[in-house]
Amino acid sequence: MGWLFGAAVVAGASYCLEAWQIVDPGAWGAVWKTSGVALLAVWAATRSRSGDGWLLTGALALGALGDLLLDTHGLVVGGAAFAAGHLVACVLYWRNRRVALSPSQRAFGWLLAPATIGIAALFAAPAGGAVQAGAYSAFLGVMAALAWTSRFPRYRVGLGAVLFVASDLLIFSRFGPLEGSMVPGLLIWPTYFAAQALIAWGVSQALSSDQRAP
Repeated sequence: MGWLFGAAVVAGASYCLEAWQIVDPGAWGAVWKTSGVALLAVWAATRSRSGDGWLLTGALALGALGDLLLDTHGLVVGGAAFAAGHLVACVLYWRNRRVALSPSQRAFGWLLAPATIGIAALFAAPAGGAVQAGAYSAFLGVMAALAWTSRFPRYRVGLGAVLFVASDLLIFSRFGPLEGSMVPGLLIWPTYFAAQALIAWGVSQALSSDQRAP
């Protein structure tokens, strides 16, 4: 994987110390939070040899921007950056659709988007944010569905996309069923960063294999 990917994992995983309120980084918190996915984007860029590689890099870079903007400009602005990243990822996965799908794979792919939208809207409804949560989750859910049904390794890229959905639904759960619970605070960051790392690793490795193929 290389030292750059390892550095990204260390940076992202170590941010759990701040997310779990074990360490207070002060003014450097936003930089620390952004560093993990930003390094994944740099790592993907160093391996990009095609348009698909640059789409992966762009999706990761927009994710890193979203991490920064969530801390500095709030949920709406940060969410817009993530939605843009999901849109870029949708283009990547659409370009790499899996030719043959089993009935269960196809059914789960079709279920992901509407389920994500519905659950997000339901969770955010008590705070009056059902429409906004549903609109953002349309990008998220379609991204996850396309990732699951893409040709990329399902137990890296597909699983990563599902973890991304889980992480964001945990954010919305703070407005509803898990308001006041410590569970979202414990799980949001590790599920999110694991999602980004799995997606970066799985897509990049698949694209590298394409380059090596005769």
